[in-house]
Amino acid sequence: MKRLDLDDLPPKAAALLAAVETGEEVLLVQNGAVIGRLTGGRIEPQPPAAPDLPPDENAKEIFEQFRAAIEDEF
Repeated sequence: MKRLDLDDLPPKAAALLAAVETGEEVLLVQNGAVIGRLTGGRIEPQPPAAPDLPPDENAKEIFEQFRAAIEDEF
């Protein structure tokens, strides 16, 4: 994935890109030729990652899940 920081762009270009609605397209033009196309979209917020458990706790949790799966099978 490539990243473009709007703070590095001229204000007019940054404002144009920030105002793009979901599904709206922006054509990138150079010397009269279309060289790219961007489609607006919103990134859905990601749920917070589970906190990292200490190795002993992580191993215990994995073992418990394994034991439960085995018990369910038999």
